[in-house]
Amino acid sequence: MSNAKVVVYTSQNCAQCDQVLAKLSEWDIDYEERNVSENRAHFKELQSKRIYGTPATFIDDEKILGFQERKLKRTLGISYEERFLDKDAMNFS
Repeated sequence: MSNAKVVVYTSQNCAQCDQVLAKLSEWDIDYEERNVSENRAHFKELQSKRIYGTPATFIDDEKILGFQERKLKRTLGISYEERFLDKDAMNFS
């Protein structure tokens, strides 16, 4: 759907992280997950960006902290109307 490079910094037991990943999957967005709990290098990368919490989503050069569905959609270029489409109802076979 989107050609943007999406990187999501996550940590274990993070409900907002799970929400971000679920939405990206729901919208068919390819992303790279970097779990800071499992990989110290990812933790240091995030700190070098002066960010100390998760989730932190980078879409190309834009950062989105926490779970902000509207901002994720806007940044990814997903229109508001797509939220209301029922993909299963569109199968006419």
